[in-house]
Amino acid sequence: MEIPLTVADHLQRSELVYGDRIAIVDEPDQVAAPLPDLTYGRMAELARAMAAGLDGLGLDLGARVAIVSQNAARMLVFLFGTSAFGRIGVPINFRLNAEEVQYIVEHSGAEVLLMDPELVDTLGDVKVGRRLLTGEESDSLFVEGVEPRPWTPDERATATINYTSGTTARPKGVEMTHRNLWLNAAVFGWQTLVSDRDVYLHTLPMFHCNGWGMPYVVTAMGGRHIVLRKVDGPEILRRVEEHGVTLMCGAPAVVAAVLDAAAEWDGPIPGAGRVRIVVAGAPPPTRTIERVETELGWEFIQIYGLTETAPLLTMNRCRAEWDDLDPGERAVRLSRAGAPALGVTLTTSPEGELLARTNHVLKSYWDQPEATAEALADDWFHTGDGAAIDDENYAAILDRKKDVIISGGENVSSIEVEDTLFSHAAVAEVAVIGVPDEKWGETVKALVVLAEDADGVDEQSLIDHCRERLAHFKCPTSVEFRDELARTATGKLQKFKLRAPYWEGMEKQVN
Repeated sequence: MEIPLTVADHLQRSELVYGDRIAIVDEPDQVAAPLPDLTYGRMAELARAMAAGLDGLGLDLGARVAIVSQNAARMLVFLFGTSAFGRIGVPINFRLNAEEVQYIVEHSGAEVLLMDPELVDTLGDVKVGRRLLTGEESDSLFVEGVEPRPWTPDERATATINYTSGTTARPKGVEMTHRNLWLNAAVFGWQTLVSDRDVYLHTLPMFHCNGWGMPYVVTAMGGRHIVLRKVDGPEILRRVEEHGVTLMCGAPAVVAAVLDAAAEWDGPIPGAGRVRIVVAGAPPPTRTIERVETELGWEFIQIYGLTETAPLLTMNRCRAEWDDLDPGERAVRLSRAGAPALGVTLTTSPEGELLARTNHVLKSYWDQPEATAEALADDWFHTGDGAAIDDENYAAILDRKKDVIISGGENVSSIEVEDTLFSHAAVAEVAVIGVPDEKWGETVKALVVLAEDADGVDEQSLIDHCRERLAHFKCPTSVEFRDELARTATGKLQKFKLRAPYWEGMEKQVN
């Protein structure tokens, strides 16, 4: 017997087993009226009502329905109200501008766009067949008490199109099948030990890889969703305390916000000995990893993956062999991207690019066959990341291939230099880029945001800090101080934007 694996399975199980349990506590501070606390039974009813409403609009099965919204209970309903009933959800990054959102709507062929009312001022001119503001307007779409159009479950059908973050060029539409999403959620949930006792705080944008799959696994296991719209350190700690949060995911910037808030928190840190925080998006500095354990008392888990892999490829979680190490030594081991997740095979190309095979790899890029063929060449998914796999079979990400700095013929990992600079107490944020140099081709430049209490720190002192710890060819030849650094909505440094002014007028961004 073989039963198709679909997104609907998660919703059906939660309704069947945990129907009377509170499923979602919505964000109270939003323009649209928050939904009241939803049970899993009510969440399933709303998902069916949404699907029936889309039927009423005349949308065929397989039609694309987009949403651009901050985290909200209605977005969780959207993830099931589209895919679980045979349509394709297109979650869009809410921090994109109108031109970028318009591109995604047109490229995906979305017929309906749900838009958070908070975004109307910036995105109100986006053209689409039908636009509904989330809240009273989108709720009027729901048709309750009517069964949606039947859909024959197909695990190889596209469930969502998730657009890449566009850190280098136009975003690509990543087609994820029901099978991709189901198996990613199962493996991720298993390896993070998600259970019905978990309370999950949505510190991660739900649009990003469908919240990494956590909306599916937490729903299937009957955990509680606590919706958070804005990353704010003190507010995260407050909700951890108020709701008994046990699990959250996010970029290193989320960890930094919590650590900053903890330094000012009055009383014991909420969640100590209970919370596990899963981090990805960039390799966190070892000092940050150590502080999660020593200052928060939370468990730090690192994963690595991409939008194209749903995203889970590797996981690094403290293992029994490391229990007797001191926190600093554990942090060093946890700074690696991790070992292959269940069902994942990793290798590196002769050029050092990390390659992967797994059930989580994308079906294709929407309407981009050439890009698909390139990404899946030789039956491997090409991550675009330079990596090394050590004797323990743990992968360490050395750099994006495009972010490797070649200075005087030597390869310099910007990540290694960033980690070294971040070990200086005065450095709050740092991005290391290559800039053109007549003698060396490229040279290393550090863009630094100083901590609020930094005093007496100048360019030379940071260069000297690196020269004491790194081979000299890896060290910055210049340091520029900034008030902030360009990042994507998921916390990734947008290095192409940071590099652009220095390479202006040159044919290639390699010298």
